[in-house]
Amino acid sequence: MNKKNKGLAGIAIIIAIVVVLAIFFGGQWNKLVKIDEDVNASWAQVQNQVKRRADLIPNLVETVKGYAGHERETFEEITRARAGITEAKSPKELAEANDELTQAIGRLNVVVENYPELKANQNFLDLQAQLEGTENRIATERMRYNETVQTYNQYVRRFPTNFIAKIMGFGVREYFEVSEKDQQAPEVKF
Repeated sequence: MNKKNKGLAGIAIIIAIVVVLAIFFGGQWNKLVKIDEDVNASWAQVQNQVKRRADLIPNLVETVKGYAGHERETFEEITRARAGITEAKSPKELAEANDELTQAIGRLNVVVENYPELKANQNFLDLQAQLEGTENRIATERMRYNETVQTYNQYVRRFPTNFIAKIMGFGVREYFEVSEKDQQAPEVKF
């Protein structure tokens, strides 16, 4: 083999290595982007369900107000808690706002207990059923979100993807966690 052929063979090997590395890193990048988008989509579903719950609350409050108009403090508390849902920007903030709303609904339950005729109102019963269904959807979407975040975080932290993730700005994502006392869905029986 002459010098010219050796030089071309060396260049071909270098090009082959560069192509293999580009394919490998490109595949890792694409996988990171896909999983990141899965987390975003899952988070959007959590937000949708929590917002749906927050949107049901004014109807519930108005129905209760018709029977218990003098319970103003409880209604204001629910309004503030509901506002926290729309202002939340991160999983932690949304979890805290969701916990506040859950506590406010608990206080509303106490108010409702004092009005047996309200518990028989069809509009109220319909809202109660919708709220129960939404609570279940929130729990399901929170579970799906956390599973997606777990997959993403494992991928971002594994070798050699962790180097690519760090270079490209992919970091560990936050789980949607609820406080210990709110581990179970709130009881919305009125």
